[in-house]
Amino acid sequence: MVKNDGSVLIHSDGGSYKPLNWMSPPATMHIADREELEDSSTFDLADDPDLQQLWRVQAAKSDDLLKIRVYSVVGELSHDLGVDPGLIKDGVEADLQRLLAEQIERLGAGYTLVRREYPTAIGPVDIMAKDANGVSIAVELKRVGDIDGVEQLTRYLELLNRDPLLAPVKGVYAAQKIKPQARTLAEDRGIRCVSLDYDAMRGVDDVEARLF
Repeated sequence: MVKNDGSVLIHSDGGSYKPLNWMSPPATMHIADREELEDSSTFDLADDPDLQQLWRVQAAKSDDLLKIRVYSVVGELSHDLGVDPGLIKDGVEADLQRLLAEQIERLGAGYTLVRREYPTAIGPVDIMAKDANGVSIAVELKRVGDIDGVEQLTRYLELLNRDPLLAPVKGVYAAQKIKPQARTLAEDRGIRCVSLDYDAMRGVDDVEARLF
């Protein structure tokens, strides 16, 4: 695979998405065909009579040289992919935070939003809410919930519960996926775990249409 930025990648037929070898840009490439190789005094085709092309890819900033021997061309395709839009992530924590703030009832009936990015001395809590009984709820959001997130929420709860105007403050650990060890630790500390369905929250998944 040859890209417009000068990079060259060599892939196998299967087994891995990672190329077997590659040359990163900037680089220059020269393709010597059979006719050029026959005229070349630096290459002896007697040692490689089936060779059709020799690709030489030279790195611009080092002495690295990639040589590719081509014995047959099965197919050649060229595609213009247009302007590179860059990497656009969907379903990051900021998206989850916004959607959950708009749909705070997913945490339970009667829940109300107090504030997103609730400030504390050790950093902002993702969402501060109140349950149907008026109890303060600190929500920590992750795409994938691991033990570090539980520890982070624990620190927030310890600090928030020192404020007599807020205490008692309970914790909710919400994520698209919560690892078993994190769930065990959270529940042991009295923190409720909530799994979030991102597609359902943004309205692209019809739950009623599911077979299971």
